Amino acid sequence: MASFRDIKEDILARISAREWAPGDLIPNEVDLATRYGSARSTVNRALRELAEAGLLERRRRAGTRVARRNWRGAFFEIPLVRAEVERAGGRYGYHLLERRAEGAGPEAAARLELPAGAPVLFLRCLHFADGLPHQLETRWINLSEVPAAGAMPFEREGPNEWLVREVPWSSSEHVFLAAMPDAGERGLLGMEAGEPLFVLERRTWSAQATITWARLAHPGARFRMVSRTDPTG
Repeated sequence: MASFRDIKEDILARISAREWAPGDLIPNEVDLATRYGSARSTVNRALRELAEAGLLERRRRAGTRVARRNWRGAFFEIPLVRAEVERAGGRYGYHLLERRAEGAGPEAAARLELPAGAPVLFLRCLHFADGLPHQLETRWINLSEVPAAGAMPFEREGPNEWLVREVPWSSSEHVFLAAMPDAGERGLLGMEAGEPLFVLERRTWSAQATITWARLAHPGARFRMVSRTDPTG
């Protein structure tokens, strides 16, 4: 007989594998109780906790669906850099600088809370606004949690858009800071000597593991951030 934790983990695994995609109706409590050999109350607890985490949407008589807006329970929405640029009236561009699958080194292991050598995907991307460098994205993705990322080339679409669309998440952490760029960052972002970076470091989790960690660096002199909240969330 499966516990509510076992049921939560299995449902999350099915969502992560896209067996149940955003917007899909999942089996009802009676069918799930039969599938897992558990009491309906146990299934109800698992579904309730996943709904509270923003991964499922439950409506009386309408059933339970995989959430379309997976940031609903968060305090800070995960924005799409393309949408940020286009909302400001700019023309968006994207270029993949580096992509490699590897075993987690010390920094990646610490950022993703993984053992050394765990499979990760490293990405470095440059985003543009009206032809000018707008954001330098450096990211690790936990391939044990998001194996589908390993098959994505990310040559035409950045990981930011793909992850927000494809991978449900339950919590996130955002760290904002100012930093001075190194020579490589200054060259890639076309920055003046002495100009600081505005940096956002973001980490997201599923109900059971870290999904990704990203460092998003912007030229401080030409970056403006606008945050909106969902009054219904």
